[in-house]
Amino acid sequence: MLKQKILIVDDDSDILDILKILLAEANFDVIEARDGERALELAKTKSPNLIILDYKIPKIDGCQVCIELRKDILLQHVPIIMVTGKGETIDKVAGLDAGADDYIVKPFEPKELIARVKMVLRRTSRELDANPLTKLPGNVSIIDELQSRLDKQGLFAVGYLDLDKFKAYNDKYGFEHGDEVIKETARILIKAIKTKGNADDFIGHIGGDDFVFVSTPERVDGICKKIIQDFDETAPKFYNQEDRANGYIMAKDRKGIEQKFPLISLSIGVVTNEARAINHVAAISEIGVELKEHAKSLERSNYVKDKRK
Repeated sequence: MLKQKILIVDDDSDILDILKILLAEANFDVIEARDGERALELAKTKSPNLIILDYKIPKIDGCQVCIELRKDILLQHVPIIMVTGKGETIDKVAGLDAGADDYIVKPFEPKELIARVKMVLRRTSRELDANPLTKLPGNVSIIDELQSRLDKQGLFAVGYLDLDKFKAYNDKYGFEHGDEVIKETARILIKAIKTKGNADDFIGHIGGDDFVFVSTPERVDGICKKIIQDFDETAPKFYNQEDRANGYIMAKDRKGIEQKFPLISLSIGVVTNEARAINHVAAISEIGVELKEHAKSLERSNYVKDKRK
């Protein structure tokens, strides 16, 4: 079982050392930052399961770090324990108002700290059905959202999206870079829904490089075009200069034969109930997968919308 990852943020070396020892003994992986700027950077690149954040740190204080994290949809669900000085009630209140989930006072008791960490992680796990990488809603929430749309008996459009040639990219650049591609794809979806969708539209992460979004028929074309435009503009940045210039990479296919693979693109299959009735969640998924496979055959970023009656 993978260890849960905790980001600790403090400019006091002694406190960092104590926290690292305590958390390592409790079987957590630990990463550390000594100022607010570095904390935000690591939160975005290392996807911690929890953050222990000192209120008074250089560059960006703990309260502002908390506010910035809560603005980022990929990070807003990461639990934060704010560390404050003894008797500093104003800091405790400010930290909780900024979005911290709990606080602990220095000097802290080791057993209490570990107990609070485990409690917050348990609570978050119960409350949040989310993909661990992107923090977007996971499969339980996706099914609930689709069933809700069916129950309301209104018009809907469901987009199923995944990346093309992603395995070849992972094989050459490694899973850490692959994870960055997936997180950037999530951000592109979020931006497209915010700018082209409705206020109550939904985005979910099925797993790996598979995503789903739910909107309405009159909005979905604009959303798909925005996703494709932004992704195709961003995709070359995932590659080194040589591969970017070539427009392809050399990697092995599923049979172990080395060949050229184009740069990553994406495919979207869009299911709507404009022209025919759809009564089951499973039917939405089956149609979406079929349409997405057709989009993949087009050999470039594209979307295919169901128009069959």
